[in-house]
Amino acid sequence: MASPMQQLRGALAQYPVVSNLIIINVLLLLATWVAERTFHFDLINTLGLHYPASQLFRPYQIVTHIFMHGGLTHLFFNMFALWMFGRILENQLGGKRFLFYYLFTGLGAAGVHTLVNYFEFTSLQHQIDALLPSLSPESLDYFITQHFPQYHTYFYENIIAPWEATPSNPQFSVLAHDYLQQLVSLQMDIPTVGASGAVFGILLAFGMLYPNVVLYLLIPPIPIKAKWFVIIYAAIELYLGISQPGSSIAHFAHIGGMIFGFFLILYWRKYGSRL
Repeated sequence: MASPMQQLRGALAQYPVVSNLIIINVLLLLATWVAERTFHFDLINTLGLHYPASQLFRPYQIVTHIFMHGGLTHLFFNMFALWMFGRILENQLGGKRFLFYYLFTGLGAAGVHTLVNYFEFTSLQHQIDALLPSLSPESLDYFITQHFPQYHTYFYENIIAPWEATPSNPQFSVLAHDYLQQLVSLQMDIPTVGASGAVFGILLAFGMLYPNVVLYLLIPPIPIKAKWFVIIYAAIELYLGISQPGSSIAHFAHIGGMIFGFFLILYWRKYGSRL
């Protein structure tokens, strides 16, 4: 009877692409912790994907962000899904095609996420531009409450309340303008990390290739066919993406991974693959 270590080695050898992807992601999370605690260096800020207009954006982040994670829980759920569904797809597609699919959906997810960010940042900038000519303590208070509630206390104490006390002082209008532009820049400087886009692409592929396989969920504890699981999950992500703009969870990246995976599988079904 094989020992647990021998069984682990056998599993790693049987699914080399999935195994190596998991190892890379785990090592990079460990490297993130070591860099932060030992060298006070933020690896996520370097390898995470920034919005292209951010001064922190680097082209290599388009790829590297797929292998970075914000913490152990984030890593665990992504790698658990990768192992559960990815090894089945690696057997079905073969190592090269599976790796291509994984990277393709991950990059597609980043593209959709960046496009959505573009529309959100453009809309935000237009609202600021429209606000500035008639800027007042009241309109500033409303705008910050609606778009940046986490900064409301700071704005109220340092700009809004003093401005209300001396409404004729022009420096507060200038100060508010500068701070609003800084807030937009801060939003652009928030990095996106995680394999979630590629993982959602894997879930989509599983649902397309094995639509009638029954999955047994933990929450709620019910059986459900893979095709319905994927459709419901996609609908939830779409709803959350629309209803929670600016969320710390990149819901549209998840949708993007599914969209790119869907069309790639359709392409392979029609034209085949040379990989």
